[in-house]
Amino acid sequence: MKFDLSSFLLGYGAGATTVFLGKRLRPLLLELATMLYRFSDSVMAKAAMKQEDLEDLLAEARARAHRHTEPTTAREQAQA
Repeated sequence: MKFDLSSFLLGYGAGATTVFLGKRLRPLLLELATMLYRFSDSVMAKAAMKQEDLEDLLAEARARAHRHTEPTTAREQAQA
């Protein structure tokens, strides 16, 4: 097999670049992942609050609906 200096240098450069960038990019990738987790937690917290608000609204609507269908006078209660 013939030795090709340009292929060897290209492979060596690619390996060296990977090692160099791996050490330099790790803190950047870590910071990016941290930001994504914070964003995700924030979105989940807001969604939980909105879900609670919706449940409260539906519970109040249900209570109002039941209040209007209940007999209100003694005569209506006696008939029921």
